Amino acid sequence: MITSSTSEAAQLLKQGQVLAYPTEAVWGLGCDPFNEQAFQNILELKHRPIEKGVILLAGHLNQVEHLLHRLSAEIRQQVIASWSNRQPTERATTWLLPADEQIPTWIKGQHPLVAVRVTTHPLCVELCNHFGGFIVSTSANPAGLNPAQSLHETENYFGNSLNYLEGELGLSQQPSRILNALTGEVIRA
Repeated sequence: MITSSTSEAAQLLKQGQVLAYPTEAVWGLGCDPFNEQAFQNILELKHRPIEKGVILLAGHLNQVEHLLHRLSAEIRQQVIASWSNRQPTERATTWLLPADEQIPTWIKGQHPLVAVRVTTHPLCVELCNHFGGFIVSTSANPAGLNPAQSLHETENYFGNSLNYLEGELGLSQQPSRILNALTGEVIRA
């Protein structure tokens, strides 16, 4: 199914469906992060091992604020600034943060930290807000292939095996960079 309604797309997520949607730079696959079967469906679609973990995408800081409490005030401010002061053409930043008991183990994979991004992409913000919190976000491609850059490419990869939210990619030319908030290590430059 293809929809242009973020409200309808959020309902599909709540029903345990997998959704493809445009993000800041590439198309993503998402689901309710608390629905283990929906998450397994994404892994099967992508042929992705569970050990890798996935990104959680939020539409507003308050959806992930509980994950910032274990950071120093200085690092917390750096993380928040990278999410709130980003221009649409700038590359988004995903942070590896200490996971708390609210984060399902399957989201982290084999890692002690969880990858989190607060997006400024208007469609993704609406989607997360209609959903009522963060969602899974992983690139829309089978393992080993390039992330989809359009609805058409995403459909070519996955056909009728999932739902689609129509929309445009953001203006960023690259997927988000990934930084470890505890060590400053650059995971993906």
